[in-house]
Amino acid sequence: MPNFSLSDQVFFDAVQQFQTPFHLYSEQGVRNTARRLNAAFSGVSSFREYFAVKALPTPAILRILKEEGCGVDCASLTELMLADACGFKGDDIMFSANDVPPEEFRLARQLGATINLDDITHVDMLRENGGIPEEVCLRFNPGGAFRIGNTIMGDPGDAKYGMTREQLTQALEMMKADGLKRFGLHAFLSSNTTDPLYYPALAKILFGVGKELMEETGLQLSFVNLSGGIGIPYLPDDPQADLEAIGAGVSEEYHKAFTQCGIEGVAIKSELGRYMTGPNGWLVTHVLHEKNIHKRYVGLNASACDLMRPAMYGAYHHITVPGKEHLPHTDLVDVTGNLCENNDKFAIDRLLPKVDIGDLLVIHDTGAHGLSMGYNYNGKLRCKEVLHCEDGSFRLIRREERPADYFATLDVDPVWNQLGEA
Repeated sequence: MPNFSLSDQVFFDAVQQFQTPFHLYSEQGVRNTARRLNAAFSGVSSFREYFAVKALPTPAILRILKEEGCGVDCASLTELMLADACGFKGDDIMFSANDVPPEEFRLARQLGATINLDDITHVDMLRENGGIPEEVCLRFNPGGAFRIGNTIMGDPGDAKYGMTREQLTQALEMMKADGLKRFGLHAFLSSNTTDPLYYPALAKILFGVGKELMEETGLQLSFVNLSGGIGIPYLPDDPQADLEAIGAGVSEEYHKAFTQCGIEGVAIKSELGRYMTGPNGWLVTHVLHEKNIHKRYVGLNASACDLMRPAMYGAYHHITVPGKEHLPHTDLVDVTGNLCENNDKFAIDRLLPKVDIGDLLVIHDTGAHGLSMGYNYNGKLRCKEVLHCEDGSFRLIRREERPADYFATLDVDPVWNQLGEA
């Protein structure tokens, strides 16, 4: 099933109402993705998606996902505050963080969130900041390399997240005396993979470890959280994740591990971010400049402050020129932003149709880790966010930053009197 897409006319209509640059999101695309995910995992017990807030921390999107039955996965104090303000309560919230300061544990406990402990030393901190609840999740890091057959899918041994196998047992035994009755198990062993074997292989590992921990501690395994990692095809010819095959594979492992052994009540959770919203977002921008020196450059009125993945990771994002996609792609260009920084490039040596100053450009798959990773280098102000609603209308869901926003933290300095109203 292909990802939801927008026509060129939608982008042209959007720029009639909103000045570029802006991130545009499809309400219908987000809803379709959530529904497809829930359907694909209908064969396992009590499945629920906990959207990774860090991917797109925008209330309008979080509310849409809430309406589709999703919870949220938070990784900071402010993400917890945002989840609470958007109406997520109690076990709607998963709190998965590392190097956690005490106040974050306290707020998570006040909200009734399910806490995902990243390290054995966090047991004492949780005990002292809100107390040990009846149910806690533990994050597992098996170490080494994670392989499927002869293919290395990830290197958990180099990752900072999670506990060793021995520490899982120790942590549960430490918390039993405080009234712990149930536990969840979580791991993240591969990123942005479309391989349908990843989730089933991860599930098999966690199901096995979970059963061992039940035998060792006498505690009930209440859920397994497969975390994120299901990827999207950033390149047009890349394969898409076969969500139905992934769900069927997890269901098969579930029935082998639990149903056939008479074990009931183990729920399955995921905390996808990129998969849920990535393909349902676009950075809409205009060509501001052309430059012809040793190479040809096409300069946009957006920058890495609006989308830093290409500059930070060398990540590929597809670029189209609405109204010109039928033309030959004969122009070899670097597509650049307007920062005083040489890595501020959205594409290097990219073939595009003949691009002219004033042309609309659309950068695809920016619905996750796009604006959320934005920053203010050079004093650049991050762009607005617009929702393309199901009824075809457009709605501003986050305004662009203004100079007063940039200077707001200078309210401790006398210069604020001159800058605060900018």
